[in-house]
Amino acid sequence: MKLTRIAFASLLVLAVPVFAQHRGPSAPPSHGPAPFHGTPQPVAPTRNYSDHAGHPNVPHVDGNKWVGHDSGPAAPAYHLDHPYEHGHFTGGFGPSHRWRLAGGDPSRFWFNGWYWSVADADVAFCDGWLWNSDDIIIYDDPDHPGWYLAYNVRLGTYVHVEYLGD
Repeated sequence: MKLTRIAFASLLVLAVPVFAQHRGPSAPPSHGPAPFHGTPQPVAPTRNYSDHAGHPNVPHVDGNKWVGHDSGPAAPAYHLDHPYEHGHFTGGFGPSHRWRLAGGDPSRFWFNGWYWSVADADVAFCDGWLWNSDDIIIYDDPDHPGWYLAYNVRLGTYVHVEYLGD
């Protein structure tokens, strides 16, 4: 019996580094970003969004902090002449509404019969998204009328998206 306990303890000690090295995707943010107040930062694919070692160099969520959502409400990259031109999305927001992408690409993708488009300024940020299988969560964008934020659950990153209707 003593030998069994020693063997079990040894296995646990050896397994700890394996689990410590593998960090799965973090939990989705419980809410969208707060309205931005401060000095706006430019939206650019050349900007460094990596706030910590090992974090992606694209807009992402760290806990409940929306890294990169600091362009301010007057950002020309997210100006729409006709916000909500195709209506408001009413399918549900936040982590209790997870949607599986069903096809397309950044210019037009869909899930559950709803169609969307990624903001031109954010297309470079969704490289690596799997347009026919990733899960995303939609959040309202408090700073840019007509835009929503699509959070990729697998990658922990997000982009601005416009609802195109159903």
